[in-house]
Amino acid sequence: MTEKVGRAMENLVAVELLRRRSYWNESWEIFYWKDYRQREVDFIIKEGAKVRKLIQVCREVNVENREREVGALLAAMKEFGLKEGLILTFDQESEERIDNKIVRYIPLWKWLLEVVGTKSRRR
Repeated sequence: MTEKVGRAMENLVAVELLRRRSYWNESWEIFYWKDYRQREVDFIIKEGAKVRKLIQVCREVNVENREREVGALLAAMKEFGLKEGLILTFDQESEERIDNKIVRYIPLWKWLLEVVGTKSRRR
C-alpha cells in the first residue's frame, strides 16, 4: 500500500510541475537523475544548462529509507552545486542542515497549495 501511495504522489508532483510550468509560461525543463551508484532523485528542474531545484518524493522518510532518499538528494545537491533540496512527503514537515546543505521536508498537500512565482495571476 505504501508503495502505491508513493507512486501516486510522484505522479501528482509530475502533473503539478507541468501545470505550473504551463500556467506561468516558463521554459524550465523537468528531468530525472540517477548516478553511477544507482542513487536517484525524482525531479530535477533545469533552466537552460543550470539546475535550479531538486525534488525527492516519498511517502515518509524513516530509518529504513533515509539513506536512500536523503543520501540521493545530498549527492545530487553536491553534483549540481545546490545548497537546498526538497523532499515532499505525506505529512512530515521539517528542515535539517547536513554538511552546510539544507533539506526541507514539506507535506505534499502544502506544496500543492503554494503560490509559485511573482507574476500576477491570469484571469
